[in-house]
Amino acid sequence: MTHDPERGDGGGDAATAAKRWLIGEPLRTEQAHGQLLPKGLALPIFASDALSSVAYAPQELLMILLTGGLAFLAFSPWVAAAVVLLLIVVVISYRQLIKAYPSGGGDYEVAQKNLGNKAGVVVAAALLVDYVLTVAVSVASGVDNLISAIPEIHAWRVELAVGFVVLIMAVNLRGVREASRAFAVPTYLFIGSVGLMVIVALVRTALGDPPVASSAEFGVQAADLSQAAVLLLVLRAFSSGCSALTGVEAVSNGVPAFRLPKIRNAQATLTLMGGIAVVLFAGLTAVALISGVHYAENPCHLIGFDCEAQPQPSLMAQVAAATFGAGSLPFYIVQAATAAVLLLAANTAFNGFPLLGSVLARDGYAPKALNTRGDRLVFSNGMVLLGLGAIGVLLLFRANLTQLIQLYIIGVFVSFSLGQIGMVRHWRRIMRGMHGRGQKAKQGRHEARVGLVINASGATLTAIVLVVVTITKFTHGAWMVFVAIPILAIGMLGIHRYYANVEREIRVDDRTHFGAAGDIALILVGHLQKPVVKAIDYALAARHDQTIAVHVSTDPAQSERLREEWAEHEIPVPLVIIDSPFRTFAAPVAAFIRRYRAEHGASVVTVYLPQYIVGHWWEKLLHNRRARRLAGQLMLVHGLTITLVPWLLDSSDLLASRRSRPLLGQDRSGVPGPDAPSRRHRGGEPPVG
Repeated sequence: MTHDPERGDGGGDAATAAKRWLIGEPLRTEQAHGQLLPKGLALPIFASDALSSVAYAPQELLMILLTGGLAFLAFSPWVAAAVVLLLIVVVISYRQLIKAYPSGGGDYEVAQKNLGNKAGVVVAAALLVDYVLTVAVSVASGVDNLISAIPEIHAWRVELAVGFVVLIMAVNLRGVREASRAFAVPTYLFIGSVGLMVIVALVRTALGDPPVASSAEFGVQAADLSQAAVLLLVLRAFSSGCSALTGVEAVSNGVPAFRLPKIRNAQATLTLMGGIAVVLFAGLTAVALISGVHYAENPCHLIGFDCEAQPQPSLMAQVAAATFGAGSLPFYIVQAATAAVLLLAANTAFNGFPLLGSVLARDGYAPKALNTRGDRLVFSNGMVLLGLGAIGVLLLFRANLTQLIQLYIIGVFVSFSLGQIGMVRHWRRIMRGMHGRGQKAKQGRHEARVGLVINASGATLTAIVLVVVTITKFTHGAWMVFVAIPILAIGMLGIHRYYANVEREIRVDDRTHFGAAGDIALILVGHLQKPVVKAIDYALAARHDQTIAVHVSTDPAQSERLREEWAEHEIPVPLVIIDSPFRTFAAPVAAFIRRYRAEHGASVVTVYLPQYIVGHWWEKLLHNRRARRLAGQLMLVHGLTITLVPWLLDSSDLLASRRSRPLLGQDRSGVPGPDAPSRRHRGGEPPVG
């Protein structure tokens, strides 16, 4: 591996080597433009969630309706049509949002600028929660489809889910462009195979040979429902079918990742994604009804199905088996593609979550670390945080899709509704600000009116769906999302207050004067050894007004020996010994500094601390690392700076040997040696004085 000294990766120890193997070589900042995505690669990155949801949205829709009995499946076409209509309206609405707010903030930016900071934070919290659930639901659904094809792995459901999250996170840490290449083939294979399956099934039906699902012969134990319960059941089926809309907002959050022209490419990708999702969702729902798929929330409610002997096959598996034949090559291709795209649907969240996190960090609502790009020019801290959150959810719910789906889509419809309401206010403000009778003004007002109608329709429908989803899912687990979103929003507002307070505290003004009158150097001494001599030499070379060696005494006999050695070697720096009856170090040094300042006036104090540098991990356990601890404690003393003086032990050559040759051209003091790159004198101590 060629080392680039500008990378600052600190060499090639085992951890660094493993990191390079996992995510690849670091990319230069100027290579960021090469990471931008064309439409063909952007589709699998940002649309995999929305496209994959057609694999489980029809299943969830039919499953809820079947709770009331086989007769309730007659509602399926109307419920599916309502979902399709909503999806079309939302896609058209987000085309307007991308054009108006292309910076990558999406619904968060729209709500913040048009509805206020608190509304923006609520939207951000809802999206962050939904991204975590997107990963959990997508992976759990993918594992379900794998189990449908290979029932023997059912016992490893949770382990498989966690492993897939780690794998997807690792691929995304390698960079957006590499991830898009890795995920493009499964996404397009899914679109092609499912599209072909729908066409074949419909053609067979038209020719009088409709496919028949394996569950078509099973009856169902129907619940006894009142008239109100019937309506509630239909609404609940609609809310479950609306999971097909998840991921639509990801394109608006990812506009900065597109190639120029960014807005046009993002809108084209969104339109293509919406069109494919509508066709696949409608087609798959139709084929499932034609083939007589019966998928129950509780498999044991299917009359004639042995729920103890085998897991219930997914809707996709039943349709593929009915269309192509169970065990056929096309069947396994559909199952493999479905499982892959469901797993890779989590990739949408691994792009949306870090991008939103970086915007929140930039605005002061999230830790600044989320706005830091990693070696591969991605916001790696956000990806790791998302992965850990999703793993926690999967472990908590044992990767159970039926339970996880109840928590899903609440967050996304909160953001949908507030984002669309924000867009309505955006267009109204533009219309109020447009004056004049010129052609440009007329065209601007016309575009604003069209945008207002589109987004008002989107706001109305998504708000209605949010109410429906809340009512139908609240008692089934969605209450946890309504608890998580406010907690996260309150935490983000607290972070914003903290950063604002720190900014006020450190802001430069003309009233603050530090008034330092002197310059003193303190060298902390435990034993008279070469590292201490090196620290003394550094302090003398810096030409402070006063240089003092300070020894904190916890053993009188040891302190007396140090005094004798100091005189014997004629060290040209006065030695001060401070008693420490309670065997502490930082407090006696701080008290000495206060006494010195009281006697000599305000002074800038520089504390020199020798520190060992070792090459083996176990050597770190054998040294007390007191220098680091002391540095952390002494930093609480005002007007004090810390200088750690490294002393490289012999084993440190293990670190240096993995680095480039230029680094070897330094002696142990850190100064380039005249004999570089040949082996230098091991002691390496400079002359004193």
